[in-house]
Amino acid sequence: MLKCIQIVTVFLVLSLARVASAQLALPNEAGVAMGHLHYYVSDIEANTRFWVALGGKAGRVGQTVVVRFPDVLVLLTEGRSSGGTEGSILNHVAFRVQSLADVEAAGFEFNREDLSRGVTSVFTPEGERIELFDDSATNLAFTTDDGAFDPVTDRHNQRLAVPVIAHHLHLYLPEGAVERAKQWYSSLFGGISGNRWRYAAVDLPGINFNFSSRPEVGMPTRGRMLDHIGLEVANLEAFCQGLESQGVQLEQPYTVGGELGVATAVLTDPWGTSIILTEGLRSF
Repeated sequence: MLKCIQIVTVFLVLSLARVASAQLALPNEAGVAMGHLHYYVSDIEANTRFWVALGGKAGRVGQTVVVRFPDVLVLLTEGRSSGGTEGSILNHVAFRVQSLADVEAAGFEFNREDLSRGVTSVFTPEGERIELFDDSATNLAFTTDDGAFDPVTDRHNQRLAVPVIAHHLHLYLPEGAVERAKQWYSSLFGGISGNRWRYAAVDLPGINFNFSSRPEVGMPTRGRMLDHIGLEVANLEAFCQGLESQGVQLEQPYTVGGELGVATAVLTDPWGTSIILTEGLRSF
C-alpha cells in the first residue's frame, strides 16, 4: 500500500521523445514481444500515482492513461471489474527492481524482512497484487530446456541495468495443463521454452510466462481488473493469417483503428487468458 505520496502527474500524449529505457523490447524472430497490461479501475488518478511511484512515466491517449515501463505499457481505463488477478487464470504480474529499499523509500509498505529476501508484493489502491523482485532474490534465473545459451533470456541471469522492468506473468492452470501451455505459448509466439527457478516457463522479449498447476480452476481474465495482456507484433496482418492457417480462432480479426489508433487482433488462450495482439504501440 502506498503512504501519502506527493506526486504531481502530468498527462501528456506519449511520443518517441520519451526516455529510451522505457521502450518495448525488440521482437523475436516470430515478430513478437511483450506489449501491454490493460487494467480497468475505478480511480484512475490513484492508480496512476501508484504506477508512477513504482517508476513508470505517465501519459494519456484519449480516455486511456498509458504508464510506460521498460518492456511494457500499463494501460488504465475507468471501469468496473469482477475482481483482481487473484482467482483468475493469470494469478499475478511481477516486476523486477534494482532495490526494494528504493521502492520502500518511494512510499510503499511491506514487511521489512522482505528486504533481505529480495521478494515482496505491493498492492494497488484497489487491491491488485504486484510481485516485486530485486537483484538479491535467488529465484530469478531462467534456463532453457535444451541448456543452450540464449542472449535474450540471459537477461534474467544478469544484474538489472535500470531501476524497474517487467519480469513475468504467472498463470495458474488446471492439473495436467502445464506442458501443453508451454508448447502453446512457445509455438504460437516463438517463445523460448525453459524454467524460471522451479516453474515451467516460456520467455518472450520483455516478459516471462510462468506456469503452475492447481486443483481449483481459475476464472478467465476477461472482466477482471487485469482484463487482458497485450503482445506487440511486427507485421501483424501476416502474423494473424499465420495463426488462422494453424486453426487458431481470432475473436476479433485484424483491425486498424480504435481509440489508440493501432492495429489489433484478439484471441484467448485455451485456459482463459485474453490476449490482444497489437502493432503500433511501440511508437508510443
